[in-house]
Amino acid sequence: MNSPGHYFLSENNIPFSDYLKFGLSIDCVVFGYNEGRVQVLLIERNAEPYKNNWALPGELVSIDTNLEDAANDILQNLTGLSNIFMEQFFTFGSVDRHPAGRVTTVGYYSLVGSSKYKPIASSWAKSIKWFDISDLPNLAFDHEQILQKGINTLKRRVRYRPVGFELLANKFTLSELQDLYEAILDYKFDKPNFRKKILSMDLLIQLDEFQENVSHRPAKLFMFDETRYKQLREDGFVFDI
Repeated sequence: MNSPGHYFLSENNIPFSDYLKFGLSIDCVVFGYNEGRVQVLLIERNAEPYKNNWALPGELVSIDTNLEDAANDILQNLTGLSNIFMEQFFTFGSVDRHPAGRVTTVGYYSLVGSSKYKPIASSWAKSIKWFDISDLPNLAFDHEQILQKGINTLKRRVRYRPVGFELLANKFTLSELQDLYEAILDYKFDKPNFRKKILSMDLLIQLDEFQENVSHRPAKLFMFDETRYKQLREDGFVFDI
């Protein structure tokens, strides 16, 4: 019989307290978009382990902090970014993924327009930099695996949810929108068909404004109608690119 105040899990009589002797962390895959290229935000670590190595922004979670709050706090402390789109996408729990001991990490991905936000290295991040996802340095821990999972998640999500608009300026052209989807999905869309499908969803507000300071004929500008999208979702609408 278990003694008062002591609890055991499984038939092996392993003390419950032993299951609490490991860490929980959050790692953030922050995607950006600039001049037709999908990018990811990395920090240069200024602390061991992997000091001076590039890594995803991440940190251990305090025992008294909720996951969602921790994700926002960690990202703001390491990059200066706040009030941006964030969503949990996977949990990574390999026993040996952290040299200090058993640490399970929860992956979050974020989408920001590179022109909208200017990240600033802070806390123990030595420096911070945008990297094209096609030209990455070696990463600390298992962050290459986490990043690849994040990329695959982004490719799935943009096809069935309008999260891609987070990467664009508030006002954009249909060509810029198509370029974004082609960059993320690594796929070339037929221009007339893409425009027809996007416009048929009735999710864009056509503005009485045109591009400025361009060498070609200025294109009309649009905005994403988030209110309209929420209404359509309630009626059963499914976004599908």
